[in-house]
Amino acid sequence: MTAVNGSHDGRNDDEPQEEQELAGGGTARVFRVGQTVRKPLRPWSPAVHRVLDHVRKQGFEDAPAVHGTDEQGRVILTYLEGAVGNYPLTDEVRSARALVTSARLLRRYHDATVDLAQDPGDHWQFGPVEPVEVICHGDFAPYNCVFDGETATGIIDFDAARPGPRAWDLAYALYRYAPLAHPDNHDGWGTTEQQAHRARAFLDAYGCTREERATVMDTAAPRLQALADFLQEQAAAGDELFQRHIEEGHLALYVRDIDYIRDRAEDWSRLVVGPPR
Repeated sequence: MTAVNGSHDGRNDDEPQEEQELAGGGTARVFRVGQTVRKPLRPWSPAVHRVLDHVRKQGFEDAPAVHGTDEQGRVILTYLEGAVGNYPLTDEVRSARALVTSARLLRRYHDATVDLAQDPGDHWQFGPVEPVEVICHGDFAPYNCVFDGETATGIIDFDAARPGPRAWDLAYALYRYAPLAHPDNHDGWGTTEQQAHRARAFLDAYGCTREERATVMDTAAPRLQALADFLQEQAAAGDELFQRHIEEGHLALYVRDIDYIRDRAEDWSRLVVGPPR
């Protein structure tokens, strides 16, 4: 570990602090320093910081605040206290309360971005998805949420944020939380009916209408296909990390889950969307 100095956690600038690498950093190494997180500055970081600053001004304080950069040029963010829902998920993170509180957390975040979505600017890591309604988190899942026991209390890692429809985030959230996954997926669990009931509970907690539930379920397979396409594109461009992910079976897993979601369309319509009014 490397000792660094910083004043953003209330400690003296001259007091050295130890770096602790955090699990689940994805494609970048992320470190905790005191009550802050340090992560690499990326071309899309200014757009992300604009989101984080905007939602805080709107009263949403369950995401990290931005505190500039450190002497190594890394972004300094507030460290959110709690347990991140990394895999394998704990029973607490798989609980009904975690499901419902995560949905309500996502709704409050989305609502705080509506004004910004009207003039989102550019330079996002990923381009907009039409129709633009909010600034999507882009990767809303237990591993990007912070929990206090069974209660979701914060959202982290906004690097995949992009302008888009609420359904884009909701579809991926259901893939991870319901989870809408094939029985052979080691990160999934439950029967199709159990998954459908959890999906309906998530969408109800978010506040979706029947029509909105239908849109989300129609988006589920295309949303996961977009992830599979991105994985292939990055591997084809020579990214060794994504090449390794394919070799480890991640792409095959997504393809199987996409087929599973499509094959169960009637179940989702009956149990998640519900009958026409």
